[in-house]
Amino acid sequence: MPCGQPGGGAAPALYVVGVDVGSTAVKCHVYDRAAAVRGSGCRKVEALHPRPGWVELDPEVLWSQFVGVVKEAVQAAGLHMRQIAALGISTQRSTFITWHKRTGKPFHNFISWQDLRSAELVNSWNRSLLLKVIHVIFTVLHFFTGNDRYLAPSFLTFSTQQTSMKLSWVFKNIPEVTAKKNNCCFGTVDTWLLYRLTKGSVFATDYSNASSTGIFEPFTKCWNPTLCNLLSIPMSIYPSVKDTSFNFGSADSEIFGVPIPIMALVADQQSAMFGECCFQPGDVKLTMGTGGFWNVNTGGNLCASHGGLYPLIGWKIGEEVVYLTEGSMSNIGTTIKWAQDINLFTNVDETAKMARSIVDSQGVCFVPGFQVKLYNGKICARVIRTKHFYISFNLLFSSPCRADGGVSNNSFVMQMTSDLINKKIEKPSNTDMSSLGAAFLAGLASGLWTDKEQLKKLRRIETVFEPQKDEEEYKPAMDTWMQAVKCSLHW
Repeated sequence: MPCGQPGGGAAPALYVVGVDVGSTAVKCHVYDRAAAVRGSGCRKVEALHPRPGWVELDPEVLWSQFVGVVKEAVQAAGLHMRQIAALGISTQRSTFITWHKRTGKPFHNFISWQDLRSAELVNSWNRSLLLKVIHVIFTVLHFFTGNDRYLAPSFLTFSTQQTSMKLSWVFKNIPEVTAKKNNCCFGTVDTWLLYRLTKGSVFATDYSNASSTGIFEPFTKCWNPTLCNLLSIPMSIYPSVKDTSFNFGSADSEIFGVPIPIMALVADQQSAMFGECCFQPGDVKLTMGTGGFWNVNTGGNLCASHGGLYPLIGWKIGEEVVYLTEGSMSNIGTTIKWAQDINLFTNVDETAKMARSIVDSQGVCFVPGFQVKLYNGKICARVIRTKHFYISFNLLFSSPCRADGGVSNNSFVMQMTSDLINKKIEKPSNTDMSSLGAAFLAGLASGLWTDKEQLKKLRRIETVFEPQKDEEEYKPAMDTWMQAVKCSLHW
């Protein structure tokens, strides 16, 4: 059945499309009013590695994959494009591109959130006296005024995942960008896709994506002029920031055959929170995908960065602004892929059975790297470990944890995680929560769903993991592992 204009009378628009532009794949699902998947599409994302530590995406390839996967999903659903009420787009965070304002031509490939080209700049800034002085000033102002606007800004600790330092690198190392800085547009993946979908007529992002860059201050809700001045980045390059669930305009009719309303832009982890219906303060979700992310809904309260945990804007819908606190691990799924590539196993589905086939690892430890600090120093390698995050988050939540992402399909990992944090973990029947969250947000804006209470009734839980072992049973293994961490600091 064709996915363009239907012959005869058009059927009512009763479906919403949710697209998740992730680090490893572009996935699209078509949902009906019951949030059931009617059709799907998927295209693998191939990253480019022009130099060691550099990670890029070809913008034209990504655009082709995005358009193709939407058409594929609608076709698979047996629907026409006119039956799509809204399009919601969830995207990997902090991956960005710059392009010429007038011609729309990119100055370079997308620079991924995984890219490490700014590592030297990050280390230099984090050790700089200037940054320490600024931190002291903000701390003193907050102490004497009690005004939360002086909570330590996100730029007071840089990481390679943030956009700010890599954008500074672009202005220092790509002459064309510097020469055309007055005609330069900056955008994360969502902004660039929106720009292409609307043929250049809309240049915008949403609060969740903006706050994830490290350039946008979540408390003041604006692009940070102080940081941009320090890094010599012009303020004129940034898009306007809109609500997460919002009418951003329509995709040009030449792309899909009919104009499709774009009703939501959202960052992937925030989208997964919304898809899991983590709407109340204290609700928590754990995503185990390419990376690992703990997120806690802190409601209207913005928590200052502490111990490597950092605040984000979850979403903004009208007057409602919901904040999150997050801790992250750069690699989870990629670590499993690494193990597969060196032939430790052939099929990912085998890993749970393999883990259960032995009593213990006989002292062999695999040491992860975290965004949450364990000690003062670097930790090499990455793997699944969640206990340290739980220690940091322990006082923030009391409700069951909600899990998603491809690795959450591994029952051994989920049971061990439940044991370690001594909490129930709910795994949904569909683990593509970023796509569902984008669809929920778009459906609310288009009127397909009326409110969040209606969305809660659409949740489908497949499995609940409950603690089966006492936390103390893991203590010998954890003590051995912590010793391995200490040793790795000197590698």
